[in-house]
Amino acid sequence: MSCSAAYAFPLMIRCSAEAKAKAEAAGLQELVSQNPAPLLIITHRLRLRLRLRLRLRVLLLLIISLPRTIKETWVKLLDDFVDGVFEFVDQPYLPSQSNFAPVDEIGEPVYATVVHGSIPHDFPEGVYIRNGPNPLFGGLKSTKSIFGKSSHSWIEGEGMLHALYFSKDSDGRWMISYNNRHVETDTFKHEKDRKKPGFLPAIEGDSPAVLLAYLLNWLRFGSVNKYLSNTSVFEHSGKFYSAAENHIPQEIDILTLETRWNWDINGDWTRPFTSHPKKAPGTGELVIMGIYPQKPYFELGIVSADGKKLLHKVDLKLSRCCLCHEIGVTGRYNVIMDFPLTLDINRLIRGGPLIKYNKKGYARIGIMPRYGDADSVHWFEVEPSCTFHIINCYEEDDEVIVLACRARNSIIPGPDFGWNKFEWFSKGFKQIGALEEIDEESEDESFLSRVYEWRLNMRTGDVAEKNLTGAEYSIDFPIINEKCIGKKNKFGYTQVVDSDASSISGMAKYGGLAKIYLEERELDELIKVEYHKFPGNTFCSGAAFVAKSGGVEEDDGWIITYVHNEDSDVSQVYIVDAKNFSHEPVAKITLPRRVPYGFMEHLCHYIHDGSQPCEAI
Repeated sequence: MSCSAAYAFPLMIRCSAEAKAKAEAAGLQELVSQNPAPLLIITHRLRLRLRLRLRLRVLLLLIISLPRTIKETWVKLLDDFVDGVFEFVDQPYLPSQSNFAPVDEIGEPVYATVVHGSIPHDFPEGVYIRNGPNPLFGGLKSTKSIFGKSSHSWIEGEGMLHALYFSKDSDGRWMISYNNRHVETDTFKHEKDRKKPGFLPAIEGDSPAVLLAYLLNWLRFGSVNKYLSNTSVFEHSGKFYSAAENHIPQEIDILTLETRWNWDINGDWTRPFTSHPKKAPGTGELVIMGIYPQKPYFELGIVSADGKKLLHKVDLKLSRCCLCHEIGVTGRYNVIMDFPLTLDINRLIRGGPLIKYNKKGYARIGIMPRYGDADSVHWFEVEPSCTFHIINCYEEDDEVIVLACRARNSIIPGPDFGWNKFEWFSKGFKQIGALEEIDEESEDESFLSRVYEWRLNMRTGDVAEKNLTGAEYSIDFPIINEKCIGKKNKFGYTQVVDSDASSISGMAKYGGLAKIYLEERELDELIKVEYHKFPGNTFCSGAAFVAKSGGVEEDDGWIITYVHNEDSDVSQVYIVDAKNFSHEPVAKITLPRRVPYGFMEHLCHYIHDGSQPCEAI
């Protein structure tokens, strides 16, 4: 999942100084009425903050309005300042982290000729695409300067698409080829042209270094951080897009992997865009949302089924910027997860982290009519937790049921700056035992992610919530048959964390897959889970459910996923029969190049002449 600090544009860019002055004056009046003693101190601090913001705002406006030659000279001076003051340092990869390292573009598709087993004859022709971070210039960077240290988060890195093409020749024989290519966002092209790192890391580090990185990045590039586009690939109205939370999506050509252009819905959506938009059941409309660390913190939109028009846009008037990664839908409602993983610029200014998970903060789920507004949202208070990925949502009688992968701790953003990252991540990934052996305190420190159910009664306001899986395995990155989105479903599929390998490497590694039987309850009302385990030191990323053409049952189809064997350093694609889930993969396709671990995936199929993409499966 990506949460770049590009959310954190300087305050003076999006808010007028006058509006901020009014807000702070109102806050000052309230403070003085409660405690008049520190009036002079408070007034002095507010004046200093306002003066600084006004001066920076004037400086930015002056730079923007400068003639081109003078502006270029100014930027060159800033570049020289950065080169002289900041030292870029590679963030090293441990041997156990080798497949997180980036790879080069290969340029043209390369045939994959080694297949163990056989690809089913009724497997659809198409393109299996997975997105993921692939940093330029050899890897992620940190900086050192007199202002302190700053570094990239492990989820950063420019997006790279990895595509496996399935087609048949005239004799019906499978022809498989592989290609990869970076998503060429505006900032990617800028750094590539420079042929060296330019953007200062601006998400983790000492507060002075991070704040200065924001300012210098904005003055030099017009953005505080790179547009990553490294998290997901989604389809709408026959077109395909690459996305990450910190910017609008990029339309891509799935046959060449070329980046076409940014998708702002004809100029009507100019804020960050979720990596997990959802198609509304029955209408084909696309429900989207975007978060931002300044008001409005959370806006929701609905895109027409043909992708040409933004039909609805609403500010939910949240009181904080929650790092909401995914939105849910049912037949009538939108589902909003307002949980205590937040972005806060004021916290950063005070010396704290930009992104923080507050285990004691409030959590709630909002149920909103499809075309509702902020006042129409029915909020349900729930137990605090961290939920990045929703499995599905649906309506049943008076209830809205939300199924998701839920943890009591957050892997993002990582430990507080200055802590040993490796030790912190290693501890969080350790297996904490069977269900009867764990307690809340140990689970609070763990990244253990379990299938969880919230039942929200729209009539009474009651909430019933519970774990549906035990603590034997941590599971995440859920997928379902997309025909079931927003409807009651029987099955889901997830990736399974290898706790030992993840603890050793300090990075999440997924050593298998799980099939969850949502309607089959076993001991202690937990649901049935079936596992597909990989060979030793083999890990996956980016699984997708591929529905069988003409399939009758929900699980008629296959799971397809990229895997990598760290002993042989060979990458493959596995195809697993969803009905015979624990059996050996029906096909293992050896790839001509290493594929690093990544995030989300998509599979689309061709129309009959094989020249154009059609609809997503």
